[in-house]
Amino acid sequence: MHDIVIVGAGTAGCVLASRLTENPDLSVLLIEAGPHSRKLETRIPAAFSKLYRSAVDWGDSTVPQLELDGREIVFPRGRALGGSAVINAMMVLRGHPADYDAWAADGCPGWSWVEAERAFRRSAQDGFPRTDLRGRHALTEAFVHAAHSTGIPLNNDLNGADNAGVGFVPVSQRNGRRFSVVDGYLRPARRRPNLTVVTGALVTRVLVERGRARGVAYRLPSDASRDEEALAEREVVLSCGAIGTPHLLQLSGIGPREPLERAGVEVVRELDGVGANLRDHLAGGIFALTRGADTLASAESFRNLLTWALFGRGPLTSNVGEAAAFVRTRAHLAAPDLELLFAPVLFEEEGLKQPTEDGLTLAVVLLQPKSSGTVTLRSSDPLELPAIDPRYLTDPGGEDVRTLLQGLRLARRVLAQEPLA
Repeated sequence: MHDIVIVGAGTAGCVLASRLTENPDLSVLLIEAGPHSRKLETRIPAAFSKLYRSAVDWGDSTVPQLELDGREIVFPRGRALGGSAVINAMMVLRGHPADYDAWAADGCPGWSWVEAERAFRRSAQDGFPRTDLRGRHALTEAFVHAAHSTGIPLNNDLNGADNAGVGFVPVSQRNGRRFSVVDGYLRPARRRPNLTVVTGALVTRVLVERGRARGVAYRLPSDASRDEEALAEREVVLSCGAIGTPHLLQLSGIGPREPLERAGVEVVRELDGVGANLRDHLAGGIFALTRGADTLASAESFRNLLTWALFGRGPLTSNVGEAAAFVRTRAHLAAPDLELLFAPVLFEEEGLKQPTEDGLTLAVVLLQPKSSGTVTLRSSDPLELPAIDPRYLTDPGGEDVRTLLQGLRLARRVLAQEPLA
């Protein structure tokens, strides 16, 4: 038995395991469904989209989205030590102070900007470095100048007091390689005798007795026919992310009654909010072919791989999303509601397609989506992925559609400006 059982070794889980085990009198068990991956693509920054639909990705897609012509949107979610920090684009963008202050005002004590910023400063000094990208692409420089030409102010620090403006994206890398919470937090903590890490263990439910979580049940690949139990003396912490946590709660009988009963799960605690109010930052965008400019489409070569392996340099160090602009579509807004994200490559089919032509992508991202969706278990089988329904562009007032269209118009203006045009 351990004092604390943490389920999910993503960003939150790794940081929690590290910080909690600073107390040598506290024993912690960290359980992760995925492996400790040594895939080369987890280290090469530009290769992150090759990890989609791999052994380190849960493989989710949304349910068909009515307002997107019935499309099912790829929904990458890391399944390994480090979670999504192992498969993401390594962008270190903290958000706007107004976002945090709004959370605190809505009843989340400890989440104001002043309080969160202290934690950000500490993480930058310890386990989560923030650095400039090595070898930024020339097209990225051109995008920043073009965006500035449309009236978007230059911003040399997108993590400053106001992130409005256009600038280069800082990244979580070291020596041209991905540097995630596994490197900064978990690896040093694993030397402590009071931390136990178990990988390849799928947690199937939270064990609840007399209204209290006393541990979890989990399955190992060596014997998937039966559940093991991990008991907690003090508490169980679920850090499985915005999708995994509500799914696990529902599998444990905690959630809205109707979908639990439909799936054949006994209701332990009826809580309608579990799996509700899912808000995802929908991204659309524009592709443009380039003339006379090599892009990251040609980055995958033996020469570039050797340059990266020996010197930590070259196009493979790119995080792909190299620059961004944060924009208010209305002057009175407390924080930007739109992001333009620039990539010097055609990021087609949500990253699943290998680019065959030189081009660029200018994505338009909703930062303050009003549409609200759900995460719902499909059955009592923990191996079956949940139904993810963000209900994109369905807010009653139509604000998401209007904002996205404004963003697309702005993106076209930027692409028509020198030196990009």
